[in-house]
Amino acid sequence: MAKDKKMSFNATWSMAVGGMVGGGIFSVLGVIIGIAGQWAWLSFVLAGFTALISAHSYSQLSIKYKKSGGAFTFLNEIDHEGIAGSLSWLLILGYILTMSVYAFTFGHYVSYIFDLGSWFPRILAFSIIAVLALVNLRGVGDLSRVEIITVWGKLFILLGLSIFGILDWNPEQLTSGIEMKSASNAIVGAATIFMAYEGFQLLSYDYEDIKEPEKTLPRATISAVIAVIGIYILVALGATMLVGAETLIQEKEVALAIAGKQAFGIAGLILVTIAATFSTASAINATLFSTGRLMETVAKKKDLPQLFVKENQANIPFYAILIIAALAAILATLGSLDVLVSAASLIFLVTFGIVNYIGFLQKIKYRVLSFLGAIACLIAIVLSSYEQLKSNPIPLIVMVSLILLVLIGRPYLMKKING
Repeated sequence: MAKDKKMSFNATWSMAVGGMVGGGIFSVLGVIIGIAGQWAWLSFVLAGFTALISAHSYSQLSIKYKKSGGAFTFLNEIDHEGIAGSLSWLLILGYILTMSVYAFTFGHYVSYIFDLGSWFPRILAFSIIAVLALVNLRGVGDLSRVEIITVWGKLFILLGLSIFGILDWNPEQLTSGIEMKSASNAIVGAATIFMAYEGFQLLSYDYEDIKEPEKTLPRATISAVIAVIGIYILVALGATMLVGAETLIQEKEVALAIAGKQAFGIAGLILVTIAATFSTASAINATLFSTGRLMETVAKKKDLPQLFVKENQANIPFYAILIIAALAAILATLGSLDVLVSAASLIFLVTFGIVNYIGFLQKIKYRVLSFLGAIACLIAIVLSSYEQLKSNPIPLIVMVSLILLVLIGRPYLMKKING
C-alpha cells in the first residue's frame, strides 16, 4: 500500500471495532443470556479482559517481527513451522465457522421482517455467502473504506438502543421469565461467546498497511477492545431491560430486532435489522477476503495444497474462496446458533491462548499479562468444553476430532501431497 494511503489511527480503530461488532453482538446476545441470565454483562467483561490481553500480545508480537501474518507468522518466526501449519488450518476452520454464524444471523434478521417460514432464513444464509463469494471473485472483496464509514452508524444504533433501555431502568427484566443464575455462570458464558471479540486480530494481517504501526497498532487495538467491552455491557443490560430475559432467549436468533421494536416500534425494528444485516454481510465479506488470502499464504509455504495458490484474472485465490464459501454455506444452512457460536469460540480460544503463550516466551512488554491471558484461555477452553459436553456432546466430539486430525494428520497428509 502506498505510504499516503496507509491506515491512520482512526481507520485502524474503526476496522478493529467493526471486526468485533460486525456480527458478534447480533449473534450472541440471546445465547449468553440463556447461559448467564442476569450476569450476561459480566460474561462480556470477563471475555473482554481475555481479549484485551490477547490484543496486547498480538500487537506486541507484530511490532517485534514487523511483519503481517498474525499467529502463522509468529510461529514461523520462532521456528515452529509444523505447529504454524496446523494452527493455520485451525484458524481457517474458525473463520469458516464464524462466517456461518454471521450468515445464520443475517438470514434470521431479514426473515423476521418477511416471515416466510422456517426454511427462508436458511435460504438467505446460503444466498448471502454465495453472493459475497462472487463479489470476492471479481476482485472487489476488500471494502474496508466502506466498513470504516459505516461502523459509526452501527455503533450509534446499538448505543441508542441500549441507552434507551437503561434510562427505563427495570432490573427485574434481567431475570424475567427465567431462574436467577449463579455468578459462576458468567465464567462459563464468557467462554461460550468468546467469538464476539474475534476480529481485532485481523489487523495483524495488515501490519505493513498501517501508518506508524509501532504506535498505532497497540493503541488502536487495545482502545477498540475497551470500547467494545463497554458497548456489549450497555447492550446486554439495555436490551434485556427493554423486553425481558425470557423473550431474548426464545428469540435469540433475532434478539436485538425484538429490542429495537420494543423501543422504537417499526422504525426501531427496521433500523436494527438494517444494522444487523449490513454488519453481518460486511463481516462475511471481510472474513472471506482475509481467509482466502490466508489460505493462499499458507499454501505458498506448502502447508496447504498448491491448488489454493491459483489466482483468477482479478488476482483472487479462486479455489480458496470457493471452498471457504461452500463450507460456510453448508454449516450456516444445517447448523444451530448455539453450536456454531460455541464451536467458533473454542477455535479462537485455542488460537489466542497460543499467541499469548508465544508472547510470554518471547518476553514482549508486560509478558506476565500474556501468561495470564494464556491461562485464562486454557480455563475458558476447559469450561466451554465441559458445558458443551453436558448440553450437546456430539458437536464437541466432532470439533475435538477435527482438531486432533489437524494436529496429528496434517503433517502426514501434506508430506504425501508435496511428495
